[in-house]
Formats: sequence, C-alpha cells, structure tokens
Amino acid sequence: MRAAYLARLGLEAEPSSVDGLLRLHRAHVERVPYETLWIHAGEGWDVDPVASAERVALHGRGGYCFHLNGAFSELLASLGYAVTRHVGGVHRTEDPYIDALTNHLVLTVSDLPSDENESGVWYVDVGLGEALHEAVPLAVGRFTQRPFELSLERATDGVGDWHLTHDPKGTFTGMSWLMRAATMDDFVERHRMLSTSPDSGFVRTPIVQRRDATGADAMRGLTLTRVGEGAAPPEVLIDREEWFGALAEIFDLRLDGIPREMLDRLWDRCLDAHREWDAAGRP
Repeated sequence: MRAAYLARLGLEAEPSSVDGLLRLHRAHVERVPYETLWIHAGEGWDVDPVASAERVALHGRGGYCFHLNGAFSELLASLGYAVTRHVGGVHRTEDPYIDALTNHLVLTVSDLPSDENESGVWYVDVGLGEALHEAVPLAVGRFTQRPFELSLERATDGVGDWHLTHDPKGTFTGMSWLMRAATMDDFVERHRMLSTSPDSGFVRTPIVQRRDATGADAMRGLTLTRVGEGAAPPEVLIDREEWFGALAEIFDLRLDGIPREMLDRLWDRCLDAHREWDAAGRP
C-alpha cells in the first residue's frame, strides 16, 4: 500500500530527511483533497488511520483532519519518520476555547534537526484544508506560505501548549494543540458528532478544499471559490455534470467506484442545501 500511496503523491520512497518531509507535505496537500463528501453520500467512515490510508492510496479519496493526518502519519512512520499525534482544537472565534479540543488531529515530527531548526521538531498538518502548504519548524515566530501569513506561539491561555494563528483571509482563526501524545481513540466521539450531528457544519454543508503553492481552491456546497493567485468571484455550479467535473479537474476527486445511488444522494443533498440557502437570501 505504501507504494500506491507514494504513487498518488508522485513521489518515490527515500530515507527520512528534512527535504523529504517537506516534499511529502507539499505533495499531500496538493494531491489529496480535504473533503467531506462521504458524509453527504452516506458513506460511513471511522477514524482508523490504516483504513484512511487505504482510501487515499487505493481509492483516490481524501477526508477531513482525522483521515488526512491519520493516513499521513501512517505513511511517515513507514518511511522512518518519528511522528507523533496530538489533540488539537480549531477555533473560529477570536480566542481559543477548551471545548474545541479533539476537533482536530495534529502531527509533529521529531529528530530532524537542520540549520533553521536545531530542535529537530516540525509542525506537520495536511488536515487543515487551506492553511499549511509545507511543514514548518515548531518554533515561535511568523511565517509566510502564500497567500497566507501565519504564526506559531506557545499558548498561555490554558487551552493548549501551542497555538497556530491563521491569516484573516482564511476561513478559521486559529488552532491550539496539546503536546502530549494522543491516540486515535481520543477522537472517536468528536468524529461521531462532527459527522452525524445536525448541528455540525460538516453535516450541513459539503466541503472540498485543495492547497497549492500560491493559494487554495474550495467547493462549499455548489459554490466554487479560490483565494490567492488566480482568485476570482465565487461561481455557483448548478449543473450536475459541471459540478462533478470541477471535483475531478480542480480537486482530483473522481469518486470512482462510488455506487450511483450514493452519487445521486450527494448531488441531491448539495442541490437542496443550495436552494434553501438561495431562498433565504443569504449573502
């Protein structure tokens, strides 16, 4: 399976290294989309990282943070990287809050010192959809990953140990995480809520995102957007063939092997949600 996973990323196996980690991270966010279409198609996914890796490697799928970072951690470990999973919490409010913890899976990789990172610890995150394009040293400071300006700081608010502040152009404010090692069991209950509760934004609106070196594309429901280089006004894709075509061409999400009835359900859910949104006159 590792060979198939690397083939999807367009890479070959190589010994662990800083440059190798950066290549793997860039390729992952560019080729494996953040997506929640499985919720709306009626597919029941759990957070098993091996199953997530199989979907990425063999079935051309993505997932949200538990799947993407879970699968990526399996790949990194198989290549000899010292990878650790952590409990995180994405927040859209101005300040982090403790109840957000467990809504995000975070990774760090250690034992990879470099001239710019003497500690050898790297913050790794292919599961935020639009934020990191490549791994960064786990150190206090600001960094640029076009088109975003981000920063890392040690948390002093009692919510976590580290905090990522996202760019105002992004769709969330930041993310805190704990440095103690986590297991996938730490995320099972939050995953159940996020993927099934009517109150969950993931249940209300299908989302697909893909990062590249200069920006990020997103499909929310039937609305296609881009931030960064090549940005254009939002485009509503009301035609079924055009919508599925955009998933394939822009996000490399072809949904091969998905039963026709699941694709019908997915499209109907998206179309109904858009019509309700349009009827409400929301901006």
